[in-house]
Amino acid sequence: MKFATRQWMLAGILSCGLIWTGAAHAQAYPNHPIRLIVGFPPGGGTDVVARVVGQKVSDALGQQMVIENRPGATGTIAANAVAKASPDGYTLLVSHVNSNAIAPNIFSKLPYDARKDFASVIYLGYVPNVLAINPKGVPAKNLKELVAYAKANPGKLSFASSGNGSTQHLAGEMLKLSAGINIVHVPYKGSGQAITDLLANIVQLNIDTMPPVIEHIKAGSLRALAVTTPKRASQLPDVPTFVEEGMVGFTMTNWYGIAAPAGTPPEIIRKLNAEFDKALADKDVRSKLVPVGAELVGGSPADFDALVKGDIDKYAKLVKDAHIQME
Repeated sequence: MKFATRQWMLAGILSCGLIWTGAAHAQAYPNHPIRLIVGFPPGGGTDVVARVVGQKVSDALGQQMVIENRPGATGTIAANAVAKASPDGYTLLVSHVNSNAIAPNIFSKLPYDARKDFASVIYLGYVPNVLAINPKGVPAKNLKELVAYAKANPGKLSFASSGNGSTQHLAGEMLKLSAGINIVHVPYKGSGQAITDLLANIVQLNIDTMPPVIEHIKAGSLRALAVTTPKRASQLPDVPTFVEEGMVGFTMTNWYGIAAPAGTPPEIIRKLNAEFDKALADKDVRSKLVPVGAELVGGSPADFDALVKGDIDKYAKLVKDAHIQME
């Protein structure tokens, strides 16, 4: 009986030790800079959100949050780097719908498992995709006129995207299927160069996120024809949704979140979640991101995990219908 009692006492001591060690680990974290890896070039919507929110969290934690851009393959290069990183809280991913929900359905040899290789930290939010055209290249005032022009000029219009398999690519393919038009896809390594070429009329349209295009739309150098959200975007109240324009079921958003490598201590996940959640509610952060189209959300790690896994299932059907498959 005494032996059993000693065993229970020893187990209790070890348990307390583990709890204390975990708490001490979280309390000491972070004690050096944190890398926040973005899968797209500077200037795009993902990069803008990462820099604004990351700076606020950096200030709160007292350690620099270094934004590291690793563009290419619709964000999967960055996602793979984080999936393979040490699970110590010092390498984080700006998780993106492209790399963490769409890519698992289109790449036959994805080097990471989107369901198992990441620990969800927080859902940052989303931005609508807006169909923007260069008015110098397309004489259309609305979506119906664009469709009519594309049908009269098959194969002559091209649409940009931030890469094969991105939401911009899938939205363009959905437009082709829904409207029965022939437009040519031109993939880029991110939104920055895609918008530059759209402004130069090298490509004529793009269904991109709002942050990199909204100022050009307001200035008149680009014309917005429709948004992909279920309801109109508050930043562009005069622009109808695709559904309003007669394309039933045409909804899509670009969401962002923070993810860590699987196995990151839960105490660190909780600490990061709390600080990012505070940052999303901050007036300064909201004043910079909401006007350019970002809808900031927040919530628990479990909330974000459910979103990611639900979208993996949702995009499986769209990819199948559009016959998109890449190596």
